[in-house]
Amino acid sequence: MSGKNALELNREDIIREYSPMVYRLAFARTGSKSDADDIYQEVFLRFLQREKSFESKEHLKAWLIRVTINLALKLQTSAWFRKTESLEEHLGFLEQICETHQELQLWQEVDKLRPKYRTVIHLFYYEGFSAEEISGMLKQKPSTVRTWLTRARQQLRAVLEEK
Repeated sequence: MSGKNALELNREDIIREYSPMVYRLAFARTGSKSDADDIYQEVFLRFLQREKSFESKEHLKAWLIRVTINLALKLQTSAWFRKTESLEEHLGFLEQICETHQELQLWQEVDKLRPKYRTVIHLFYYEGFSAEEISGMLKQKPSTVRTWLTRARQQLRAVLEEK
């Protein structure tokens, strides 16, 4: 096996390992399967085109998360995105990935949160990052991230208690 093939295999392994995380984050940010698909493709295209190497797995993971968040923000601030309306097309997708009705209900409520709250909830609970790690990824103060987490939890708790 040549050195080039080993590098490609390594990149394939990296894509395989981080694909679920990137896709879940893109979906959490956009709330749309098709937008998440687009962001997912763009993240890994940029990864494959990147010439600089990463210092560590943590550096790679942080880079993938940052690029995913930046692309989602770019999409959400675009004129195209502001002029479109959700068709709830992702409900069927959610039903496929959720194992229980309660999990589906929770996803639906998280999906209704503002993007910054969805992002911190996703990174904290689904990806297992600390508030300090999230603050670095989002370029926010740790206290801001903790406040967003608290507000998101309060909103979710209020909605879920009503139901």
